[in-house]
Amino acid sequence: MFIGRENELAALQKRYESDRFEFIVIYGRRRVGKTALIDKFLSDKRAIYFMGIESNAQQNLNELSSRIFEYSSGINADTSFSSFQAALGYVFDISKKERTILVIDEYPYVAKASKSLSSTLQMLIDKNKDESKLMLILCVSSMSYMEDKVLAYKAPLYGRRTAQMKIEPFDFFTVCEYLKNMSDEDKALVYGIVGGTPQYLLQIDDRLSVEDNIKNCFLDPISFLYEEPVNLLKQEIREPGIYTAVISAIAAGATRVSEISGKIGEDTNVCSAYLKILTELGLVEKETPYGDTGTRKTIYKISDNMFRFWYRFVVDNISYIARRAADIAYSRIGPYLSEYMGSVFEDICEQYLWKELLEGKCPVMFHSLGRWWGTDPKTRSQTEIDIMGEQDRDTALFAECKWTNAKVDTGVLELLIYRSTLFNYQNKHYYLFSRSGFTKGCIERARSEGHVSLVTYEDILK
Repeated sequence: MFIGRENELAALQKRYESDRFEFIVIYGRRRVGKTALIDKFLSDKRAIYFMGIESNAQQNLNELSSRIFEYSSGINADTSFSSFQAALGYVFDISKKERTILVIDEYPYVAKASKSLSSTLQMLIDKNKDESKLMLILCVSSMSYMEDKVLAYKAPLYGRRTAQMKIEPFDFFTVCEYLKNMSDEDKALVYGIVGGTPQYLLQIDDRLSVEDNIKNCFLDPISFLYEEPVNLLKQEIREPGIYTAVISAIAAGATRVSEISGKIGEDTNVCSAYLKILTELGLVEKETPYGDTGTRKTIYKISDNMFRFWYRFVVDNISYIARRAADIAYSRIGPYLSEYMGSVFEDICEQYLWKELLEGKCPVMFHSLGRWWGTDPKTRSQTEIDIMGEQDRDTALFAECKWTNAKVDTGVLELLIYRSTLFNYQNKHYYLFSRSGFTKGCIERARSEGHVSLVTYEDILK
């Protein structure tokens, strides 16, 4: 089942229809659906599709040669070009006569085996691009390779690409399209558990309960997701043990560099280097209070929901899982799911606000959204606002998100209004988001206050 990616497919089709040389780099973390996107794009087109393998240069050249001969003559010839330059030069020659697509998937595997490949491509592009109708697509899963070897100023291919496309995990609304047979509440829970990474969503059976899916996907030692975080780190980095320790520390509540450093027993500079790489991989993200550009208050959080769930719940239950005691393990997880969903619901509400803005329905034309925390000068205590968004120096929105069984009462709105007085905006709009609705008192208070939007989880899904 193929869902989403309409914008990406449209962008690729537009480049295809240009009928001139195009060099597109498609990149993104593993499991995010890059190859599935390419397959969908190629479904009604002839193309040379070659996937690089972790082997030597000759084996990769042999495989590329087979794909080229299969394309040009319709047979899988048992022969090979003498070099990558000869093979790619032949493709460029074909492309002068007809629209030709060449996809090199897992490009870093090939380039690492043949050190001169990127320079060879650079030379052939510079020589042939004006006469060529080649649509060259390089697909890259290694984010560090992408930054250092393709996008970097000193990289041979720098400046040659005509487009680049970073493939992100699905948003919450696209995930809901996939989970057609689940209840609305279970859709949110599944999003909180596996996020929007397509390969992880494929492990979910939407005919089963969330509990059964957790047991099947995480609490079974032979399941795909049981060892996925560790396996993914092994593919990306050399010292997965230290990175695992960093993520575990964040999952346990250590959010500042100094706290993480203390927990894992590494120097703060070393710790910062690990955090930088985890951020580049899209597994961890930096967060500062909304509107604060300084670094003094920077904290780190796990940005990928599957990793967050795994390090929050699976690590502590590995002994039970190894003994196939899934029921016991789940009994230690289930009671905490609602609490776990708090920050997930905030993320869903942010996505809803962006959707409203892009559809012209939001009363505040914010340019960014984020969480704010700081000290209340009146009480000298720490306080926070779930979501803030500024339109300009005079106008902003403030939001509170509650994933609870109880209806949101007047006190939540009044507290949000009070916290907004810590800021000097003249025009303020308030949003309350609730899983379970609002009390009559809250509805009446919102009506009398004005500039208040009460949004239920059911409203978000409409």
